[in-house]
Parts: sequence; C-alpha cells; structure tokens
Amino acid sequence: MRPEILFPLFAPASSLKGVGPKIAPLVEKAAGPRVRDLLFLCPQGLIDRRPTTANMAQDGQVQTFVLRIDAHLAPSRRGGPWRVRTLDETGFLFLTWFKGGGPHLEEQHPVGAARAVSGKVERFGSELQIAHPDFMLDAGRVDDIPRIEAVYGTTAGLPSRTLRRLAGEALNRAPDLPEWQDPAWLAKRKWMGWREALVRLHDPKTPTDLELDAPHRMRLAYDELLAHQMAMAQRKAARRRDPAPAIGAGALSDAMEAALPFVLTHAQRRSLSEIRGDLMGGERMSRLLQGDVGSGKTVVAMLAMADVAAAGRQSALMAPTEILARQHYETLKAPLDAQGLNLMLLTGRDKGPGRAEKLRALIAGEVDIAVGTHALFQDDVHFAHLALAVIDEQHRFGVAERRRLQDKGPATHLLAMSATPIPRTLELTLYGDLDVSRIDEKPPGRTPVATRAVPTPRMGEIVQRLKTAVSAGAQAFWICPLVAESELIDLAAAEARAEDLRKLIGPSVGLVHGQMPAAEKDAVMTAFTEGRVSVLVATTVVEVGVNVPNASIMVIEQAERFGLAQLHQLRGRVGRGARESSCVLLYDPPLSKNGEARLDILRKSDDGFAIAERDLELRGGGDPLGLKQSGFPAYRFADPIAHRELIIAAADDARLILARDPSLTGQRGLAVRILGELFDWQAAMGLTDAG
Repeated sequence: MRPEILFPLFAPASSLKGVGPKIAPLVEKAAGPRVRDLLFLCPQGLIDRRPTTANMAQDGQVQTFVLRIDAHLAPSRRGGPWRVRTLDETGFLFLTWFKGGGPHLEEQHPVGAARAVSGKVERFGSELQIAHPDFMLDAGRVDDIPRIEAVYGTTAGLPSRTLRRLAGEALNRAPDLPEWQDPAWLAKRKWMGWREALVRLHDPKTPTDLELDAPHRMRLAYDELLAHQMAMAQRKAARRRDPAPAIGAGALSDAMEAALPFVLTHAQRRSLSEIRGDLMGGERMSRLLQGDVGSGKTVVAMLAMADVAAAGRQSALMAPTEILARQHYETLKAPLDAQGLNLMLLTGRDKGPGRAEKLRALIAGEVDIAVGTHALFQDDVHFAHLALAVIDEQHRFGVAERRRLQDKGPATHLLAMSATPIPRTLELTLYGDLDVSRIDEKPPGRTPVATRAVPTPRMGEIVQRLKTAVSAGAQAFWICPLVAESELIDLAAAEARAEDLRKLIGPSVGLVHGQMPAAEKDAVMTAFTEGRVSVLVATTVVEVGVNVPNASIMVIEQAERFGLAQLHQLRGRVGRGARESSCVLLYDPPLSKNGEARLDILRKSDDGFAIAERDLELRGGGDPLGLKQSGFPAYRFADPIAHRELIIAAADDARLILARDPSLTGQRGLAVRILGELFDWQAAMGLTDAG
C-alpha cells in the first residue's frame, strides 16, 4: 500500500485547478498523468524579464519595458493587424495584435498611458515589435511581472506558462517528508532538504540553477538514484532467497577443459569460479558475463553447461539470430561430443517431423544442451530438467522473451552474456540487480588489429590495397553507415557500394542487409565463412558476428557516425586468425575536435572497457551510447553521465541500508520505503529486470 502521506502527489493531474478534459491529455503528454509528474518536471530554460529600455530591445529575446502609448494604428486593410506605437526616452517599440482587438485596446490603453510590457521582441522590416505581449500592465505594476521565469518543454496547445503554473500548484501539494538521506552525507555535500530542492528546481534565479551540477539538482538526482538502487538491491536479495538446484563442478568439465587447445585466461577462470559459486549456492543465479568480442565468454558458458549436464540436468543457450546460434552449435559440438554429451540445434527453420523429433528428445531428457534462437521458448517446447539458461547478446531480447525461456524450468539459473563492455556506472544502472563477471583479458595468440583513420577522399587508395590483399587470399568486411532515416535508402547505398567494389575487385564481393530473407542471408554468410566470398559488404542493421578467422581487414565508412563501443565491436570481427589484421576508419573531413579524439582513442587502445569509459567522458551529459533504448531507466533528475559518481555512492548506500535494516523497519528504513514509493521504482522494476 502506498503511504497516505503521498496520496496528494499520486492524485490525477486533472485534480489540479484548470486541468479539464481538454487540457488533461496535453498535461499527460508533457509531464505525465499524476500530480507528482508535474512536480518532477524539470525546467529547460529561463526567461530574464528584468526591465530594460527601448534602445536595448533585441530581436528574438523576451524582454520587459516601461513605455508610454504614443498612437493606435488601425489596420490599413481588412484582416490586418492592430498596431500600437509606444516609446520611452530612448526610442520606439511597436505592439501588434492579429485577428482584431482594436477598439477595446484603445479603451484599455489610451494614448499617453504608461504601461509595463513584456514579451518576445521581433524585427519586422526596419521596426522592432512585440506581437501579443505576455504582460501589459499599468506601469506602477511592473513588479508584478516575474523577473526570472522558468521555461518548460511545451506541447502543442499547452504553453510553458501553463506548465509553470501547474508545476507551482503541484509544489504546493508536496508534503514535508521524513528525511531518507544520511545526515552526515547531506552535511558533507552541503545539500538542502527534499522539498527545498524542489522549490529551487521550479524557481531558478540564474542559468547556473539549471545546470546538472547545481546543488538542488544533485540532491534530487541522488534521491532518484538511491530509490532505483534500493529497488535493484531488494530484487537481488529476493532472488537469493529463491531456492534452486545446487550444481557442483565435476570431472566432466575438468576433462573438457583439459582437452581444450589453449589455457584459460585468469579472467576466464575468475568468471567461471564466480558462476560455479552461484550454481553451488542453492539459490537462483542471475549473472551477467561481460567481455569483449573474442574474449572467450562461450568457453566459460560451455564449462558451466558441462557442470549442469554432469548433474543430470539440461541447459539452453539462446542467441538472437540463426547465424549466431549455428555458430555456437558448431563451436560446441566437437568438445561436447568428445565427452559424450548430446547437443541439439533448434531454430525457426526446423519444421514438421524433424522438429517434432527434436522436441520429443528434449522432453525425454535425451538432450543435454539445446542451442537455438527464439524457437527455444515457444509454447510447445518443453524440457525434462532445464536448470541453466544462457542468453547470448542478452540486450537483443525483450524481458518477456528472456523470462519465457527461464520459465521452461523451475527456478532456472540465468547466465546472460554481452559483448558490449560498458562502464562501471552504467553497469550499476542497467544491471544493478544482477551479479556481474568481467572477462577483461584477451586470450593469448589474438593478433593485434592495426587501426588507422583515413579521410574519405582517399578511399580509392584503400580499395586498391584491398584488391591486392584479396588477391593474396585475404578476406574483408566493408561496413556501410546509417546515412538516412530510411532503411531502404541505406540499403540502396550499400548495394551501390557492393556494385562499385565488384567492378574494381571482382565477383567475389557479397552483400548482406536487414531486408534479405534469412535463408539468402545465411547463404552469403556461409559463402564468406567458407572463403567463396572475399569481401562482405554489410549494413549496420545486420548481425555480422560470425567467426571468420581468415577475415583480417575491416573497413568502416563514415566512422565518425558510429559510437566508439560499436566501432570497437566491429573491429573485433577481425584479428582472429594468424594473418596480420587491420581496421580502416574512413571519415568525412573535417572532423571536430571531439571526433578526432574519439577516433584517436580507438587507434591507441583495444581494451573495450577502457574505450567505453573514455567514450563516456567525451560524450558528457545527455543520451550517451543510445541509452534511451529499451530497458534503460527513464530518469527524471539523474543523468547517468553527469551524475556517475552519485550512481556508485547510491549503490553502496543501498547495500549498507539493507545490510543494517533488511526489513526497512527502522527510522531511516521507513523513510526509504516512502522514497521508493515516491519514485515508483517497485512498480516499474520489471522493465529493467535483465532476468
């Protein structure tokens, strides 16, 4: 039950004065459906209405003047504007009204009257004017015009001033709430109380009051981050109370590891140990395994699945595309066969009697590990004893899809894998309810990828070098950029690039894109894997994560359009074999300083985690890395970049609070409960649940 003290804030916005049936949908679109949503609406700017003189009028600025009415100028033609000429000791300014209003304006503002006028100044020919002033009062009431006025993001039909008034009404309804922050922390940061911070939010005095590092904004951001981190910490604690089969490490996986043609890295061993600790604990595992492309995540997952098989239970490995699923199947088949384990591939391509036989073997317990795509969680797919779900590129699946696979077994352990290294702060924000393992070492023997940035006008040189390399047996990826909003236009650009390369290099240039039927795409990818296609042209919408050890060249057009993490991932597709490998970043000059710095980072580093951290620093606040993707929390006050130090502090604080008061029944615990309800993270947790 929501605490009664919050009832006024969770009342519908329509309960506010002036929010009738017509305006309510506009308010919901601009802020949300509840009073609290208006309270949490952040101003986006401010208007300085301090009075000035006519000679200081500036085109495009909102300004305030004390003027004398000099003349009323009736329209010279039917339907024309009514104009009022005004002046002060420094010059003239015209006031303009469209769509009538003349006679009553003459009555209200007669010639000779002194008026305080405020509105947006605009140039019309050689004259400066204010059309439909925001304020026009007797000069003696100039102080009634707000000197500084907060500006809110507008929706058609709902002006900023209406939102400002409604936010003020919402603020009036905001109760004084018990303090949920630690007093020593507040004193250290010199932060004000919650309600005072909201007052400052809606009544900015200077542009610095709008900054993300303003003390009141930092206070509110920390409140929001603490609420989110508390919700995730509680979810993690609840999972740990969820019993699951205890699965120990055994001789089977030891034999499989001993048979590997390489030695596991320290990071792989550490990650495997963390996974085994979870599996043996008797509680449901929910762990994210992070690592660069080619860092060896699949081997770690394979050994964990071998432990599960040795315990007489089943595992499922789900990949987002048939290409990746088939690659996993082919990678796992030989080592699993050698240990007598039964591996099965299930994709959407399986039909009729063949699919029926696979489903029968699965439910009969004859399959130890099932590898597949979305086909694994369809309603007619049943497991005998599913104990571990491994999800590759987990961000490519929706929450409901991940859960449907887990629900195929009782208290199924979850191991999610991601090849996109993300900074620690974003990891806490996205995956705070998961345990995280990091493979931050490269396997020995990986060929370094020489990376260089080349301006687009020199593309001809690159093509000639590519032709020479291909004639010597090399293979290459050529990535076309997203150049337009329309995927069809992007496709046309990719087709044109493939055709140009065929003319220069020969017929062994293949093309894959998101519009191709799956079978056709698979045929091209197979031809590339087998060496029959030497240059693979691809759009960015297609998954090109196949393992082609012979591919040693990566060319990326308009590299400045890509995020660093995406560039790093694409680069990771080469350097997997014995050949010296290279990555060419083609860019359209001139590059901005930021663009130069970003490409320079990629040239100097091949550490995905370090690149992600540096990318974060360069991007600053806003929406880094495309964070407003599905699953990322929609913060009201917090910015995951500008407030990244607060994320770490909030995560530590949440753990400490729960360690001291697991049931949240103490004085601070009860206040923290109110905080959670205020931000409503409990109700929204399913949206950010990676398991």
